[in-house]
Amino acid sequence: MTKEQLGQLILSSEQQLYATARTILNQDQDCADAIQEAIVKAFSKYGSLKEDRFAKSWLIRILINECYNILRREQKKVSIEEVPMEPVVHTEEKDYSELYRAVRELKEELKIPVILFYMEGFRVREIAQILDISEGAVQKRLVRARDILKRTIDREEISA
Repeated sequence: MTKEQLGQLILSSEQQLYATARTILNQDQDCADAIQEAIVKAFSKYGSLKEDRFAKSWLIRILINECYNILRREQKKVSIEEVPMEPVVHTEEKDYSELYRAVRELKEELKIPVILFYMEGFRVREIAQILDISEGAVQKRLVRARDILKRTIDREEISA
C-alpha cells in the first residue's frame, strides 16, 4: 500500500473512524486526538501492513488502541466537574435513546463488537482481526450483548 492509497482510505473512512472513536470516548476532542494519533501511526507504520485488503481493519485497530491509550491517561486525572445531564425530550417518532444508552452501558468487550457489527457494518471475520480474537469469540460476545440489551430494554419498558 502506498501513502497515497492510505490517505485515500483515511479520507473515505473519516465518518467510520469518528463513530468508532466516539463509542469508546466521551469527548469530541478526545475522539479527534485519537484519530489524529491513529493517522500519524498508520503513516509511520504503513509498511508493516502485510495485505492491502486488511488495511481498513488495521487502521481501525490502531484507532481502538489509541482510544484506549487516551482512556488510560484520563483515568489518571481527577475530574472536578460533573457532566451536565441532557434534558429528556419525548417525541412521537421512534426513539432509540434507550437502546443507545443500553449499548453505552455494556462492558467494553461487548460494546465494541456490537458497534463494529451493527453500526459500522464490519463482518465477524473483520471484527476478529481488529480485536485480535477468534471469530467464535466475536460471535459469543455479540450473542451475550444482544441478551443483555434485550433484558435491559425489557426491564426499562416494564418500569416505565
